Amino acid sequence: MSEATPSRQPRPGLLAGASTGLRLTRHSLVLIALCVLLLPLADLAILTRDPWAELGRMARGMAWPAWGSLESPVSAIGLTVAVAIWGTLAGVILGFPLALLFARSRLVRAGCAFVRAIHELFWALLFLQVFGLSALTALMALAIPYAGIFAKVYAEILEQTPRAPREALPPGSGRLSRFLYTELPLAWAQLAAYTRYRFECALRASVLLGFVGLPTLGFHLETAFREGRYPEAGALLWLFYLLIATLPWWGHKRLVPMLLIGGALLLGPWPEVDGGLLWRFVSDDLWPAPLLAGDPTGLLNWLARIPDLGPAIGNTLLLGLMGTVGALLVALALWPLACRHFGNRGTRLAGHGLLVILRSTPELMLAFIFLLLLGPSLLPAWLALSLHNGALIAFLVARHADALAPGMTGLSASGRFAYELLPRVYPGMLALLYYRAEVILRETAILGMLGVATLGFYIEEGFDYLMFDVAFFLLLITATLNIAVDSLSRRLRPREAPVEGSCTR
Repeated sequence: MSEATPSRQPRPGLLAGASTGLRLTRHSLVLIALCVLLLPLADLAILTRDPWAELGRMARGMAWPAWGSLESPVSAIGLTVAVAIWGTLAGVILGFPLALLFARSRLVRAGCAFVRAIHELFWALLFLQVFGLSALTALMALAIPYAGIFAKVYAEILEQTPRAPREALPPGSGRLSRFLYTELPLAWAQLAAYTRYRFECALRASVLLGFVGLPTLGFHLETAFREGRYPEAGALLWLFYLLIATLPWWGHKRLVPMLLIGGALLLGPWPEVDGGLLWRFVSDDLWPAPLLAGDPTGLLNWLARIPDLGPAIGNTLLLGLMGTVGALLVALALWPLACRHFGNRGTRLAGHGLLVILRSTPELMLAFIFLLLLGPSLLPAWLALSLHNGALIAFLVARHADALAPGMTGLSASGRFAYELLPRVYPGMLALLYYRAEVILRETAILGMLGVATLGFYIEEGFDYLMFDVAFFLLLITATLNIAVDSLSRRLRPREAPVEGSCTR
């Protein structure tokens, strides 16, 4: 009697398995494969004659800046700092009470998600119609989205405070007593650290407000680059980097009262606000006339007159995906440059400097520079999103890797990278990437202001032609996309060993 032939067991696939590493690898490969599959749909054409010659002129301007040609740089820097510090303070004042209600009110959470989903530049375009080119426009453009951001992050920080001190209070202690004597003291250091980080973000946002005409540092930068005065633009960029690099000294907490007082003196003159005009803008101009009149047929005709948004929404989502994948690849390539486990002191200093420059330069400014080099397509925007966000992630990952102690001896640098450090930092890197995905999509929309065919292009066009109802409708679509992407990224975000840091939020 012959023995039964044993059935052959199928071999497991190369990436089969439930381990954390394999699961995150599958996540990454699916993301990259999706980007590669959709890449042929992106307009990545180079539309300038000689980009290398233009790049050489820009590099010479950065290497030999024309300091003597700068006109009133001190006032531009002063206004940039004033807008940033007062915009941050206004965001804290508005956002902190909302943080106390954040966990208990779905309405508060929805409102905060909406206001932070719209970029500061879009808020500036909105308030520009009422308050003009004034400090009030700049402050409102920062304060409103920052209030939503502060509410969310402060609520998360307060929620993570230990419960034991609260339970140790005498029975019957009120909610205010528990907050003042247990939650706030324990969370104060994290709240202060995040506020300092958000102030640094406000400095970059204040510079960007110059792109809509406000006389901050960005206004002079855009003018110099657009007119080809690269030595002057180089001097302004170095001033901006110096401003960011010296922030720990001039932004010390002991100097904050002086900065507030000095900033208040620089913000004037304040515009005269016409209450009737403001109410008409909010209640009438922002809404379609058929909607206010209760005319469904007219509303359908109004919707039919809006430009075809399919390509704009597609480009926005595609560029967001490309920027996310690009940021992942840039972070993988750059984080070892600033890590103590690789290279020498000189290479690490150069790598750290490169990361500081890339993460300190706002995406819109990087995209504007690449636009001058390569022409109007998705390519300048893709490069800007990838380099800025990738450098930010690489900076945090390198700092996380510096705290790790290698356990394997005798490995080469490549072996240490591939077999020991990368598996330990990659979950945190991917978590950071998903944290930044919503931010990348917000930036993708505003890059349309440079002529890139995303939703931002049509939003600015609506404001330019005084079609405020169309512009506001497109802002609502942009906010909806951002909220959806943020929700998806939260579901996909790995929970294993996240990299802690203010920038993750």
